[in-house]
This record gives sequence, structure tokens and C-alpha cells, in this order.
Amino acid sequence: MGTAPAAGFAESLGTERTAETRRTAGTARAAGTAPAPMATSFAELGLPAAPSAALTAERITAPFPIQAATLPSSLAGRDVLGRGRTGSGKTLAFGLALLARTAGRRAEPREPLALVLVPTREPAQQVTEALAPYARAVRLRLATVVGGMPIRRQAAVLRGGAEVVIATPGRLRDLVDRGDCRLARIRAVVLDEADQMAGMGFLSQVTALPAQLPADGQRMLFSATLDRRVDRLVRRFLSEPVVHHVDPPAGTVGTMDHRLLHVTAEDKRAVTIRIAAREGRVLLFLAGKRAADRLTRTLPAGGIPAAVLHGGKSQPQRGHALARFRSGEITVPVATNVAARGIHIDDLGLVVNVDPPADHKDYLHRGGRTARAGARGRDVTLVLPDQRGSVNKMMADAGISARGTAVHSADAELARITGARTPSGVPVVIAPPVAVTHAGGTTAGRSGRRRQAARILPPGSGRGAVRTRSVPRRRSAA
Repeated sequence: MGTAPAAGFAESLGTERTAETRRTAGTARAAGTAPAPMATSFAELGLPAAPSAALTAERITAPFPIQAATLPSSLAGRDVLGRGRTGSGKTLAFGLALLARTAGRRAEPREPLALVLVPTREPAQQVTEALAPYARAVRLRLATVVGGMPIRRQAAVLRGGAEVVIATPGRLRDLVDRGDCRLARIRAVVLDEADQMAGMGFLSQVTALPAQLPADGQRMLFSATLDRRVDRLVRRFLSEPVVHHVDPPAGTVGTMDHRLLHVTAEDKRAVTIRIAAREGRVLLFLAGKRAADRLTRTLPAGGIPAAVLHGGKSQPQRGHALARFRSGEITVPVATNVAARGIHIDDLGLVVNVDPPADHKDYLHRGGRTARAGARGRDVTLVLPDQRGSVNKMMADAGISARGTAVHSADAELARITGARTPSGVPVVIAPPVAVTHAGGTTAGRSGRRRQAARILPPGSGRGAVRTRSVPRRRSAA
């Protein structure tokens, strides 16, 4: 592909933070283009009948701003650079166009037709789950290929044929090197969470992609944040893209309340436990895996159902914890930054940074787990005395004005802000994973989860379709 226009798109977006804070939703910028029309239905955007009917079946009737802004361009085959805050509907913004433009074609063994590249396993699974109903509607097969799961099983899925591959960079490279995946027939590629890929050491792998892809294919790049780090990807990957930055930055979302709670080192643990004991769900973020493991052992002993999410856990273990959280069996996931992107949880009203993140982007992505799809949410950060300077700088970099309050674990103010209360003290036991039933048999939870994430087959494919999940959840415009 050719390069984008000389002025770096990501660089220019990065210098517009103050202006963007004042900008209203629905803005589009591209040479010779007008602001994107804000349609009130998917039919107005030109989406074909089959995915439109699937949206109706999923009770999604009106597009979110980023979907209304980008779908006309992406359905027309244009390269797109899109920025929308976490929870704004980016997945369907690129996914519906990718599926609609791939529909009617059939992949040969090892030769997918479309690719979605994401930084880690969690976003890959989220994208797969979000797109599965619409892929079935247009009779396309999805394959999810990520690290930490058996590569031979993933290679077998690709040998069987899959039109759309959702992949992490490292595992995709491994499969290409083995000859199990060929990219010559891919006509549409999406980079999702591009800024995280740029910051995780994947830049060389991703920038090498264009040389392996057809020169006339469509490219789309989406993220909640776009800054100077992404500019190299933009220049290498996109050709004269239509640029959409829709919604205000995450820190200015009107439905999200940001609070800084100033605590002492001696009282921080008690504050954390009382917040975790609140009536209702809460997501706790900690800095490291060991600290997350320790807190997860402490909370159930005090009567608080909790589970841990971090990179040291297998994908089946993390998927099991999330499923139980969504079902209400667990009320407190204790996470590191592994859950800060790509994890969609409906109706989560409170996120607590027990340990403040080091980067303002991580702060925005952590907080993006709440106040999704127009719902209200609160993002609370516990701040020790020696952290005040770094936290204030982080908030300034994020463009957020947060109210600070000094609290103690026994204070009524802590309870008013977070719903904190005294835990019951009655230990709870978190049951191990149960067996998962699949088409063709029953397997243990670990291997079953792996098989569950491997492939989505359309109806009438001649083989049993593997379901993406068994836990009911309310649908939203992902």
C-alpha cells in the first residue's frame, strides 16, 4: 500500500487533545470529505439485508456514532482510520463492513479472505463473540488464532477453511511461518487497538504485513486512542484514509465520574476490602500479578466472591472467571492491565484502581470498562501520599478533572462514594470449572474452553456449530 498523506494523521490527532475535548461527537476529517452523516438506522448506511436482520434479532436497531460515521466509508471499500472511546461500538463499526464485503466468497484451505489483528487474547475473544451472530447470518466462518492455546488445533481450523481470521500478531506470524496460513487472498484487514500494538513490541510484525497482502485490499485501523506512536502504522498501513474521531476523549464522557481517594498505606488494604464488599459489582485493578493473586485469596475468605484475571492465567481460566462474573456468581474480578482492553462487561458501575496505572492511556482503558454505551459509571483511584504528583500528572495527560477526597476505611464518605461496607466474614468457596458440552462430545473445562474459542461455523455447514458461549448476557452494540 502507499503511504498516507505527508502530514501524519496520528500525529495531528495527538496534538489536538485540547480541541477534541471541546469537540462534539460525530466529527469526521478527510481531504475533500464532509462530516459523516449521522444515520438513525443501519439501513440508511447501506448495510445489506442479512446482517441488518441479524442486528434486529440481537435487539440492536440504531447505530452508535462511530458506526454511523465510519460504515458508509468502510462499506464503500475506503481505508479508514477511526478513533472512538472504549465501549463506543468500534467492534461492529469495522466488523459489519468487513463481513458485508466478504460475504458471498468462500475461503480455500489455509487461505482466509479477511483478517482482524488485535494485541492480546482477550480482545480477540471479544471480537469473535461480537461478530459471531453476523458471521452466521452471511454464512462466513470465523477462526480465532491466539497465543497460549494449541497451535495445531488452530492450524487444523485454518486447513478446514475460514473466511475471517481474528488473530494476535505473534500467533499469526507462527502460523504463516509454518505454512498453515497464507495471506495472499486477504482483501480486508483491520488493526484493532492499534496504539496498544504499537506499544507492545508488535510494530515490526505489523508493519511487515503490507508486503504479504494484496496491494489493492482494504485497510482499517481503529483504537480508543490515536497518538504519535501510531503514526508509523498509519503511514505504512493506510492509503488516503477517511479519518473519523467520534465521541469526546474517554476522560470527558459525561456519564463517567472520576474520583481520587487519598488513603494512607496502613489503611489501603482495609479500604480495598470494604469497597469489594459493596452491594453490586466492582472491577479492581492492581499493578502486578502477585498482588492480584494475594487479594483474590483474601476476599473469598472474608465473604466476597472474587476471581483473578492476569497474564499468568490461561485463556480458559480467564474466560471461566469472566463468565462467572457476567452471570453474577462472582462480583469482584481482580485484574491487571490484561483486562483493560477488549473485555466487555454490561452494567458495570464501578472500576477501582487499587494501584494507579503508570500511563494515562492505561487509565482511560481501565475506566472504559464502565460507562459503556451511554450507561453511567464511576472510576475511582486510590492514591497514597507519595503518589499524588504522578497521579495528578497522569490525570492532566488524560485531560481529566477528578475530584479528590481524603478517606478512611471507616468513613461514611467512603461508603457514599463507592458503596463500601463491612464484609460478611463468612467464607465463600469458588467452585472449579465445570465440564463444557460441545457438538461431538463433552470435554473438561480447560480443553473445552480452548475448543470453544477455536471456530464459529455458519448454519448448514455440514458440521456441528461450536457455540461461542453458554452464559446468557444482554446484547449491546459492541
